Amino acid sequence: MSTARAVAVLVAMTFASPTLAAGPKPEQSKVVVAVGGRSLFYYLPLTLADRLGYFKDEGVNVEIVDFPGGAKALQAMVGGSADVVSGAFEHVVDMHAKGVEVQEFVVQDRYSGIVLGLSKDRAKAYKSPKDLRGLKIGVTAPGSSTNFLVNAMLARDGLAPDAVSIIGVGASSGAVAAMQKGQIDGLSNLDPVITRLEKSGDLVPVVDTRTAGAMKEVYGGAYAAGCLYARTEYLRKNPNTTAALTAAMVRALVWLQKASDDQVVATVPPEYYGDEREVYKLALQRNREGFSADGKNSLAAVQNVYKILEAFEPAVKGAKIDLSKTFDNQYVEAALKRIK
Repeated sequence: MSTARAVAVLVAMTFASPTLAAGPKPEQSKVVVAVGGRSLFYYLPLTLADRLGYFKDEGVNVEIVDFPGGAKALQAMVGGSADVVSGAFEHVVDMHAKGVEVQEFVVQDRYSGIVLGLSKDRAKAYKSPKDLRGLKIGVTAPGSSTNFLVNAMLARDGLAPDAVSIIGVGASSGAVAAMQKGQIDGLSNLDPVITRLEKSGDLVPVVDTRTAGAMKEVYGGAYAAGCLYARTEYLRKNPNTTAALTAAMVRALVWLQKASDDQVVATVPPEYYGDEREVYKLALQRNREGFSADGKNSLAAVQNVYKILEAFEPAVKGAKIDLSKTFDNQYVEAALKRIK
C-alpha cells in the first residue's frame, strides 16, 4: 500500500468512527461470509466493516467469499461452505417457504437499489413491462434479487417469468461487457455497474429502485433488501458470534451516515473503482439514501417482501410463513445500546 493510500485509510478509519463497549467473547474466532458481488453498493456496509477493522475489534476473523450473485452465495451457506450470507432478504422468505429456517439479523439496505435498464433503442419503445416480452435480460445470477425484480415487473402485467430469457452476467465487468457488446437486450443490476453503463450511454434505466418513489411503486413502501442472514440453528448455537458480527455492521452503518464520499472511496479496495473514481463517487451519491441507518428490520418491510415474492415465486405462493421468524432485531438493538 502506498504512503498516500495508507494515510487516506487512516483518516477514513478515525473520522467519526463510532466505538462500542466490549461485548461477549464470540464462540467462533473465524466466520465465513458468502456474498454475491462484493463490490456492489448493495454490500458496501460489509466492505466497510471489514476494511475499517470493526470485525477484528469484535474478536472475529471474517473471511468474505465472493460469488457471481446472491443465489450462489445462498447455495454456499446451504452446502455448508459458508456460515453467513450477505445477501437479499428475499432469499430468507423463499427459504422459509421451502421449509428451511434461516433468519436475518442485521439489515444493510432499506432500498433494493436495483435498476432495470435497456439499450437505447429498446428503451425508446418501452412503455410497460409487457414490452420486455421475448428480450434477453442479464442478471447477476439466475434466482438472485436482480432476477426477482424482473419477475416482479413481469407479474405486474400478468406475465410469467419465462416471458423473458434470463442470463447470468455477474456483478462487475462481465455485466458491463455483456451490455456493451449487445449480448443482452437489457440488464437488471446494481451500482457501480449501472452508473458505468449510464455514463457510457449503453443503458437507459426504465425501473430505478435507487429512489424512494420507485421503491414505493415497485415494492409498496418499506422494504428489507441487503442483509446478513444465517441458518436459525447457527444463530442459536453462536449468539455471541452473531452479536459480534452485528455490532461491526451497525458500527459501519453509523460511520457511513457521516462519512464523506472521499472517505468512503479511501476505504474501499481501489479495484472497486479502478480508473473511474469519479463515476464511483457519482454512483455512491445515487445510493446513499438506500442504506439502513441502524440495521433494524420491520414487520411492514418483511410483509412487502412476501407480497412481491408471492406474486411469482412458486414456493411462496400459498405458503404459510410465520414472517416474525424471518428476522430478529435483538442483536441490532443490543449493538445500538453499546455504541458510545
